[in-house]
Amino acid sequence: MKYKLLGNTGLKVSELCLGTMTFGGKGRFAAVGNLDQQTIDHLLRRSIDAGINFIDTANIYSEGLSEELTGQAIRNIGINRDDLVIATKVRGTMGPGPNDKGLTRKHIMQQVDASLKRLQLDYIDLYQVHSFDPLTPLEETLRTLDDLVRSGKVRYIGASNFAAWQLMKALDYSAYNQVARFVSLQAHYTIATRELERELVPLMMDQKLGLLVWSPLAGGLLTGKYKRGVTPEDGRLSRFDFVQVNKEKLFDIVEVLEPMAAAKGATVAQLSLAWLLHQPVTTSVIIGANKPEQLEDNLKAVDIVFTADELIQLDEISKLTKEYPGWMLEVTAMDRTL
Repeated sequence: MKYKLLGNTGLKVSELCLGTMTFGGKGRFAAVGNLDQQTIDHLLRRSIDAGINFIDTANIYSEGLSEELTGQAIRNIGINRDDLVIATKVRGTMGPGPNDKGLTRKHIMQQVDASLKRLQLDYIDLYQVHSFDPLTPLEETLRTLDDLVRSGKVRYIGASNFAAWQLMKALDYSAYNQVARFVSLQAHYTIATRELERELVPLMMDQKLGLLVWSPLAGGLLTGKYKRGVTPEDGRLSRFDFVQVNKEKLFDIVEVLEPMAAAKGATVAQLSLAWLLHQPVTTSVIIGANKPEQLEDNLKAVDIVFTADELIQLDEISKLTKEYPGWMLEVTAMDRTL
């Protein structure tokens, strides 16, 4: 397991992060997974043994139950809390009231305390806003998060599911007003869904933000068990088809990955994860599991090595169609390259 700096900080996180969306199975997240405490304890212990020090959860996962189970697992297996980097999120709906959602000072202050209680923690390492809130002024959100950092309840703050203009506006506000700055972006990125590269990847590289990848297997489509025209009945997509992807292009990519995986004695899922680990922008890839064997398969991705020719082949089959202003900027930059 390798460790990378989280954005422009000195904090080291493992290149794989254990995701907890499958923990609990309450409410709409029952379609994703319903792991119980005993299984969660096993997955966490195995992850720690493999070198993972990074855990990602959210207050909305199973209506808070995921955080509860995660916190109890840490206690059950006797891990030193300070050896872990624990991330959670705020913004989603946590009750029936009109103020039980969003990124207002009221909601954030309520939810950070609720998350700390569920996780049985004194502080959160990375507190992430789960998405942009169009109703709450950005300065209200950022000043509230800054207060949490100054109070010691939160060490670092991050964003998730932001557009490039929203993220840059937030970074600029933090710099100008000298308040806590987002150190990372949690976003969807796979070899089959590379839209992040149009605006957000250049922004993150320029601003030295860490990238935490969610759903790195495109909701299961990049596991290798999905074929053109065939959807397994036991697959997650039959219950929770959430990720938007050009499936015909994805299957073209899988058809390139399959012989490559066979030649390496690996799986399509392992190569899909490894491709992300080979991208310079990637800090950590969030892996989740419904079964111990899925976790074992994903852990082996860190050992996959691609040749230069293989990376070129994968880039060619998966690259984005050029759009304006990207293609124009390429042309106009030709006379200013070193």
